[in-house]
Amino acid sequence: MIPAMPASAAAAARSRQASSAVLRFGRVAAMGGVAVVILIAGVWASWGTAQHVLLTKGREQGTVEVTRCGGGSCSGPYAPVSAGSQARDRVVLEDSVAVAAGRTYSVVLKPGSDDAVRSGPAGVLYAWVPLGGALLLASVVVAGGLRRVRAAWVMAGAGMALLTAAFLVV
Repeated sequence: MIPAMPASAAAAARSRQASSAVLRFGRVAAMGGVAVVILIAGVWASWGTAQHVLLTKGREQGTVEVTRCGGGSCSGPYAPVSAGSQARDRVVLEDSVAVAAGRTYSVVLKPGSDDAVRSGPAGVLYAWVPLGGALLLASVVVAGGLRRVRAAWVMAGAGMALLTAAFLVV
C-alpha cells in the first residue's frame, strides 16, 4: 500500500502546476501578440497603396506610357480613361521590377498629386505584397511560439500564394 502524500508535497505539486499554467498562458499571450502585431504591420504597409487601387470610385483612372526611369521613379504622359480626369504631361510611377520604360500601364492617380499607382489585377496583387511577407513571418511565430502548426501552414500557404501570384501577374 502507498502511504498518503504529506500535505506539503501536495501543496508543492499544485504550486508547480499553477506556475506552469501561468507560464503557458504568458507564452501564448506574448506570441499571439507578436503574431497580431506582425499581421497589423503587414496590412498597414499594404493599405497605403491598396486603398488607391481598391477604392477607385471618384479617383482619376487612366494609362501612363513610361518614357523615363531614374532615381527610384518612372514618369510619362498620362491619358485619362475615367470621366472627369484630365490629361497630364507627366505623372510619376514608383520604379520597381514591374515597370519598364516604353510600356503602357493602367494607373490610378493619388488624390491631389501627380503620383500614380498601378491598377488592375497586377496593381492589386502588388499592393498586398507586404501582407504576404507578414503572413510568412507570422506563420513562423504561430508555429514556434503558439505551437499551432496547421494554422501556421495555412498562413504560410496564403502568404506564398499571394507572393507567387503577384510575381506571376506583375
